[in-house]
Amino acid sequence: MKINVDTGKCIGSGACVVACEEVFGLDDDGVVVVLQSNPPAELRERVHEAAEACPAEVIETTD
Repeated sequence: MKINVDTGKCIGSGACVVACEEVFGLDDDGVVVVLQSNPPAELRERVHEAAEACPAEVIETTD
C-alpha cells in the first residue's frame, strides 16, 4: 500500500489521525503528515477508513 496526500488542500480536521494515528499526524500548522508512507498490512483497513473520513478528500491510497 502506498499513500499520497495533497497537503495543499488539507483543512486540518484531524479525522485521519483519529482513524489511524500510527500512519497520520498533523504538523505544527495543522496539515496532515504521513508518518508511514508504506504501512504494514495490518493497518490497511484503518488507512482506508482514514481516507474515507477525510472531509477534504486529500488522501489517496493504492494497494
